[in-house]
Amino acid sequence: MTRQINAAGLDLIKSFETLKLSAYMPTQNDVPTIGWGHTSGVKMGDTCTEDKAEAFLRADLAWAEAAVEDNVTVPLTDDEFAGLVSLCFNIGAANFDHSTLLRDLDSGDYDAAAAQFAVWNKQHGITLGGLVRRRAAEEALFETPNPVAVES
Repeated sequence: MTRQINAAGLDLIKSFETLKLSAYMPTQNDVPTIGWGHTSGVKMGDTCTEDKAEAFLRADLAWAEAAVEDNVTVPLTDDEFAGLVSLCFNIGAANFDHSTLLRDLDSGDYDAAAAQFAVWNKQHGITLGGLVRRRAAEEALFETPNPVAVES
């Protein structure tokens, strides 16, 4: 079974996403969306509860959890894993898989990897304040002291 994001990571993602209990059409992708950014099978007019929105989010995170678990070769604490899953969920598996962050981490340089979170703060070449804040929060979670690391 794939390792899952912890509560701190889930809370971090939720803090940067907007919960919508009715389907809406965001301007950035013109795909009906509900909950915390869920799009699969959503039609305009759909509604959900907050519990269902959380279930959608947990299901939507599965690919990012798998990408982190499959590509990181060093032991990770739960908070390190959660920070990486949040990043991967936001930037995509291909970007994560080919990142300097992953290369630094897999070489055992956790500090250099942590410094790489800040690199992912742009959209279409423009630095966005929301991404700057999100990356800082992900990096802080990644760097949370926790003595128990789990083998990847």
